[in-house]
Amino acid sequence: MEINGLNVLLFKTNIRTESDKQFMTQLMQQNKISQWTVDQEDVDCVLRIVSNELQLNEVITLVIQHGYHCEELT
Repeated sequence: MEINGLNVLLFKTNIRTESDKQFMTQLMQQNKISQWTVDQEDVDCVLRIVSNELQLNEVITLVIQHGYHCEELT
């Protein structure tokens, strides 16, 4: 999906707790990902990243390497 020339990447995750979200905040900052959200109210715990540089596989690998489930939301 594209909005205003930026790619919007959507993922199904298991980022469920506030502690998980705090960890993700640090991880995203370390990887210079500034536009992201995770919907912990949604059954799929949707991770949304807005970027014109990142690819789906890069995000999936990054999140999985840190012990979380992550797959493209289709």
